[in-house]
Amino acid sequence: MPCLLASCTPLLCAGLSQGHLCTACTWGLAWYGRSQPLLILYSEPAPTDMTTNSSFSSFSDIQRCSSSSAAVLMALVYLFIKIFVLFPLSLLVLCLGLQRWRQQRSFAATSHSDIFTYHSAAMELIYVLGVCIYICGLFFGLSEITKIGYYLYCIVFPGQTSIHILTCVERYLAVIHPLIYVRLKQSGGVRIRNISIGCVWLLCFGWIGVTALHFPDIPYTQFFCLLALSFIAASFCNISVLCALIHPGPGKMGGNREQVDQSKQRAFYTITAILGVLLLGFVGYLVCLAVVHLHADNYLDHCLALVFGNMVTLPSSSVLPLLFLHRAGKLVCCNCSEK
Repeated sequence: MPCLLASCTPLLCAGLSQGHLCTACTWGLAWYGRSQPLLILYSEPAPTDMTTNSSFSSFSDIQRCSSSSAAVLMALVYLFIKIFVLFPLSLLVLCLGLQRWRQQRSFAATSHSDIFTYHSAAMELIYVLGVCIYICGLFFGLSEITKIGYYLYCIVFPGQTSIHILTCVERYLAVIHPLIYVRLKQSGGVRIRNISIGCVWLLCFGWIGVTALHFPDIPYTQFFCLLALSFIAASFCNISVLCALIHPGPGKMGGNREQVDQSKQRAFYTITAILGVLLLGFVGYLVCLAVVHLHADNYLDHCLALVFGNMVTLPSSSVLPLLFLHRAGKLVCCNCSEK
C-alpha cells in the first residue's frame, strides 16, 4: 500500500511557518519543537475551518497525527524496515540477477518468475530514490521537488501488485496449461513477457497521473479496485492449482508423478504466499476504512489505523525477493531446515 503512504502513515505535519500550516505528509523527517518528529511534503495556507471531516481522505484531514507518539513510532519503524531491510534485500536480488546475466549473457533463458522479481526489486529501489528526493526537497525548501519524490514512490504499489498478478498467472500456466507454458518459454513467450512488463511500467507512470489528479486527496477508489482485482486473480490461480494438485488429470499417473507433484507444490506455495500477503494488505485496508468511518471524531484512532494499514503491507514487498533467494539457495535458515 505504498501509494497511500502520505495518508496511511500520517506522522504528520504540524509546524507553523510564516502563517502556513503543513497539510500533506509523507516520509521526510522534520522536527517540531525539540523532539517531535514530523513528516511534511509542502506548505499551503492553513484552512480556517478545522472541523472534523469524517471521510479523513485528504492530507489536510490528518495533520493532527503528529500528536500521536505511537503513530510516529510505528511510521518510523515502517521507514526503517523499508530502507534498511527491504532496500538491501532488493539490492541483493538485483546483484544475483546481474551475476546470472554475466554468466548467460542473455535474459532469454531466465525464468519468467525471476524476471518479475528483478522488476519488483527495481521498484523498491525507486521507492528509496523517491524518499531521498523527497527529503532533499524538504532540506532545501523546494516544494516541487518534494512532490516529485512523493510521486516516485507512489508507483511502488501498482507496480508490485501487478507483478504479483503476473507471477501468479505464470505459475498457473505452468501447472494448468503446461503445453502453453512450454511454448511461452521460447522466444515468443519472452516477447509476451516483455510486453506485459512494459504494460506494468506504463501503469506505474500512469498512476503518477492519477495521484497528481487527486492530490491532495488519495485515490481510494482506484487503489481499492486494483487491490481487489489482484486478490481475485491470485485466488483464482490458487484454487485452480490446488484442484490440479488434489485431482491430477488423466495420463499423469506415470513414473514422473512425484516430480510433477513437486512442481505443482512449488507453484502452489508461491501463489499461496502471494495470496497471503495480498489478503493481509486487503484486510488492513478494510480495517483502516472501518476505523476511519466508525470513529469519525477520533483522529488518534485514525492515525494508528492508517499506519497499521501500511505496516501490514510490508510482506507484500518482501515476498518475491524472499522466494527468489530461497530458490537460489541464499536463505541460510531454509538451507539449515532442509538439511
